[in-house]
Amino acid sequence: MGAPVKPAARVAARKQDVWSIVNEAAAASPKQPIVNMGQGFFGYNPPEFILKAAKSALDRVDCNQYSPTKGRPRLKKAIADAYSPLWGRQLNPETEVTITTGANEGMLSAFMGFIEEGDEVIIFEPFFDQYISNIEMPGGKIVYVPLHPPPKGATENTSASEWTIDFAELEAAITPRTKMIVINTPHNPVGKVFSREELLRIGNLCVKNNIIILSDEVYDRLFYTPFTRIATLSPEIERLTLTVGSAGKNFYATGWRVGWLIGPPDLITYAAAAHTRICYSSVSPLQEAAAVGFEEADANNFWENAKVEMKGKMDRFNEIWKELDLPFSDPEGGYFVLVNMKKVKVPADYPFPPQVADRPRDFKLSWFLIQEVGVAAIPPTEFYTDANAHIGEDWLRFAVCKEDEVLERAKERLRELKKYIEA
Repeated sequence: MGAPVKPAARVAARKQDVWSIVNEAAAASPKQPIVNMGQGFFGYNPPEFILKAAKSALDRVDCNQYSPTKGRPRLKKAIADAYSPLWGRQLNPETEVTITTGANEGMLSAFMGFIEEGDEVIIFEPFFDQYISNIEMPGGKIVYVPLHPPPKGATENTSASEWTIDFAELEAAITPRTKMIVINTPHNPVGKVFSREELLRIGNLCVKNNIIILSDEVYDRLFYTPFTRIATLSPEIERLTLTVGSAGKNFYATGWRVGWLIGPPDLITYAAAAHTRICYSSVSPLQEAAAVGFEEADANNFWENAKVEMKGKMDRFNEIWKELDLPFSDPEGGYFVLVNMKKVKVPADYPFPPQVADRPRDFKLSWFLIQEVGVAAIPPTEFYTDANAHIGEDWLRFAVCKEDEVLERAKERLRELKKYIEA
């Protein structure tokens, strides 16, 4: 037997990821079946008019073959038509829109298109975990700036708006090597919708320092407070902004893997070139179905219904935290809620497996909740650096994009936490 093959460093020295830990806990739990409020996939299908479009596309020869690498013309036009009123001008579908294999591959394409060895990218903590590997693969160096949680978040209900940026910290993080900044609004996992004032300050800093803005807006149709798109704030800011979107998030179809980038031609050109080299083209029939989704969304009152339904789910689910007197951070957008579990006392001698025992408290809370209550939630320190993990260690993230009966079952099970809560 020869020596084992050596993997690349970028994938070799990794802790066990949160998704596999939570899945292992779920499989080992005596509380079956688990109520899964961890990963943010929908518990229900896209609406019928979108499913019908997907089924119809499969019957067409051209929809079962390669699409143009920058995307099917119908989808690019549908996106341009849908977003032009929000931009306040007509977007050019040929030069300002490119289709990607999900939003994640769109972000990877943006990083691959612009980041070289040693370039710095600023991201806010907590962060979507895929940002990290996507930035590191082309050799980028990540510079972290924390969102500061509400001062009273452990003792009373707060708003996601109270997670704030220290702009002195942000300015101090900018160096001559800063090439890009990543913004996520509405934010995962916090649920914060960055205010117009916050985005304008960020945008003006980027204009001053010629920094590209990657604005991750995959939850852009689920906002419960006024929502500003940073690209629309000024021509100078727009010149530097790539906006990321997701049909999976928009249309309850996370498995479709259809995303897009909107931006000025000189940014789209290079992100699209990287996309061509990463995966060449994206899934043809589902691009066609997503195009129909945009074309018919307004006629079906889909966008407004989606907001009302998700906000209703969020409010109904959060009743359980009021009942248990566990503080939560009320989201302004998206479908995640952060709950502060500082009052939950896990028995000191509770048997945690090795992969959890050496992780922050929220991993232990997550494992305990799955084993003793049968509800899965995600520990948010997975989305922090070790230095700032203390910010998130008393919180858990719950996804409410589930059927109402699942949310009710979760609430019923969560009542079992009462015996572990100390005032």
